[in-house]
Amino acid sequence: MAKLVYQIVQHDGGWAYTVQGVFSETFPSHDAARAAAERAAKEQVVAGETVGITYEDETGHWRHELSRGDDRPETDVEG
Repeated sequence: MAKLVYQIVQHDGGWAYTVQGVFSETFPSHDAARAAAERAAKEQVVAGETVGITYEDETGHWRHELSRGDDRPETDVEG
């Protein structure tokens, strides 16, 4: 099982959370960024339907995969 860690960091004149190198929007306070990260982390672990997904990878290639609805990561919020 994969584990995603949401980290609270200063960003763009405010606060944001980052996960796997991607930043959220900027929030005016640490508390607001943490609340948003906790909300996102909770949503990430909710099981859903098995669906086909399409995404662009880090090399610019489009990928098509089947995302199992019960294959959810473990999450944590730090900071």
